[in-house]
Amino acid sequence: MNRAPGMVDVAREAGVSHVTVSRVLNDHPSVRPETRARVEAAIEKLGYRRNSVARALKSRRSSTIGVVLAGAELYELPRILRGVQTAAQRAGYWVNLASWQGGTTRDLAETLQRLTDQAVEAIAVIADRPMVMDALADIVTGVPMTVVMSGNVPNPDLGFVELDQELGARLAVRHLLELGHRHVVHLTGALRTFDARARVKGWRTALDEAPEAGGEHFEGDFTGNSGYRLAHYLVTRHTGEPPTAIFAGNDQMAMGVLAAFAELGVKVPGDVSLVGFDDIAGAAYQVPSLTTVRQDFVALGERSIEQVLRMMQGEPASCERIAPELVVRRSTAPPR
Repeated sequence: MNRAPGMVDVAREAGVSHVTVSRVLNDHPSVRPETRARVEAAIEKLGYRRNSVARALKSRRSSTIGVVLAGAELYELPRILRGVQTAAQRAGYWVNLASWQGGTTRDLAETLQRLTDQAVEAIAVIADRPMVMDALADIVTGVPMTVVMSGNVPNPDLGFVELDQELGARLAVRHLLELGHRHVVHLTGALRTFDARARVKGWRTALDEAPEAGGEHFEGDFTGNSGYRLAHYLVTRHTGEPPTAIFAGNDQMAMGVLAAFAELGVKVPGDVSLVGFDDIAGAAYQVPSLTTVRQDFVALGERSIEQVLRMMQGEPASCERIAPELVVRRSTAPPR
């Protein structure tokens, strides 16, 4: 046989009709035990596998949730997907992954359409930049959809779940201000992303709330290399007030800052206090251990699926933000 065995082949092997095979597959009570045993033996012998896609298209029930990865700078994606997978499996669903790395609204619409053509029952879009929101503004999928890490969604039919990046930045900067620092430099991530923009806003808000506090920001790209490069610039430049405190766009950038300062003889926190963001693996074991903002990315993935499951039950789209937590370690101290 040059093709995968079908239901007709099973029926022929078992000496029954294809209707009987269908009844066995669907556990219909009208099939006699000896007939069921004969059909099951034929299925085993031929290696028959059900065409789950065709069945899903007919019933519109696939027990599958589509997940679209819409961005190239989703640094904590493994933990988000772990949460997505955990929540989906707990509810009895599989996950079908697709990717959209930019392009036109039509390209994104086609990606979503491919998922709905496979009878997914809902879709979660994991986004990292505003262009995704622009592309989703007028899209209609016909299934419930939520957006993860998205900022405000302009489409009222879409829900969203995000970590409160702005609050996290305010926590980080307020911690430095409470230690007595009055000049806080922010080394940002790539400003084309939601995370970097929100953290800049939180940094600025915290400074505006404090008397006589100020600072400046310099754009990086969330990599350790950009933190290293910007730290060298801050030490070697000949203009501007030397910072006593730095709020890095994420922990990777903070680690680059630590490496540069070690080379340049700048002591952390003796000369400069340093705060990161994300609390990635290893942040607690830097020298000094890194004060940072902890985000629960697994919970973010879980909450996105929980939200879309509620939408599948008829609840309206909603907006959810998950609060981060400041973790104080040894990289911050009062200024000299």
